Amino acid sequence: MSIRDWPAAERPRERLLEAGPSALTDAELLAIFLRTGCRGLSAVDLARELLTAYGGLRGLLEADRTSFSAHRGLGPAKYAQLQAVLEMGRRHLWATLSRGPSLTSPAETRHYLAAQLRHEPHEVFACLFLDNRHRVIRFAELFRGTIDGATVYPREVVRQALAHNAAALIIAHNHPSGVAEPSRADETLTHRLRDALSLVDIRLLDHFIVGDGEPVSLAERGLL
Repeated sequence: MSIRDWPAAERPRERLLEAGPSALTDAELLAIFLRTGCRGLSAVDLARELLTAYGGLRGLLEADRTSFSAHRGLGPAKYAQLQAVLEMGRRHLWATLSRGPSLTSPAETRHYLAAQLRHEPHEVFACLFLDNRHRVIRFAELFRGTIDGATVYPREVVRQALAHNAAALIIAHNHPSGVAEPSRADETLTHRLRDALSLVDIRLLDHFIVGDGEPVSLAERGLL
């Protein structure tokens, strides 16, 4: 049965308009994005099939172009649409972060850093450069590594901070393993960067580790 033949109260689009997006399941949200199903499957049925095949919404959203496009009911056009949606989401988070008030809590940067780094298959080290009122100047990826590490040069971090006239920094990197617990090497790097930045009167406010769950704040752990 086509979704158009369902009772209005059960159709995903109508439910979203009535109750808001948070009331919908992952399959229902995905069905709205898909718009149509394929032979023998409604959009919701196809969405459920895709979520099962990819182990959930995250697996689908992070699928590469070849894998995504090969699945029935999808293709390059849907892949391009999905990438556009994801990029709009990241840009919305950035716009919210960069035009907002001074950053006063680690919670204010978690969603943005997770959106930027969680999907990376290799370790990436990045910085949020802040002015003297802790407003965001720029986000930049500085170093890329392998699946289990990235080499970070404190001198380059200091140089970039000075180039952006930053008064403070928040640094972050991802753990492709998905485990966000900071290692001893992460703690050592944090202290080295804090000490190097302090020589030029730049404060290191936090270091986030991004994994599968909530990003871990070293400042909240008392490790900074």
